[in-house]
Amino acid sequence: MRKTLAIGIALATATALLMGVAGCDDDDVLDPRFEPEVANNTDSFQFQATGVNGVTQTLTYVWRNTGTQANVDQSCALTGGTASLVLSDSTGTQLYAKSLSENGSFTSSAGQAGSWTIRIVLDDVKGTLNFRVQKST
Repeated sequence: MRKTLAIGIALATATALLMGVAGCDDDDVLDPRFEPEVANNTDSFQFQATGVNGVTQTLTYVWRNTGTQANVDQSCALTGGTASLVLSDSTGTQLYAKSLSENGSFTSSAGQAGSWTIRIVLDDVKGTLNFRVQKST
């Protein structure tokens, strides 16, 4: 009787855990095998992922910018697919959109300080992603 009860409890627990995992929103998590590194600090955001292979996903982060503009440094090595970076200010106004295949230093348009949205759109991406967004001084 105890053995049957223990098995029943274990099955119920496993089922509940699986249902909880299935219900999780993994939109902001890149597969760990690509060694993603995200540093999301006030006025400074950094993202890097190495050896990305065939990923189609949109990642969205909320970033605190105390300024009205951002400097963006892009240094990616893409070998396939497309990737883009989109920044919107605290009002939802899009201030920056650029392909991550374009490397260099760029500046966003002016907007409102506060909680900005950083969106990374990946479509069958292969390669290394590396960029930094910082408050413009």
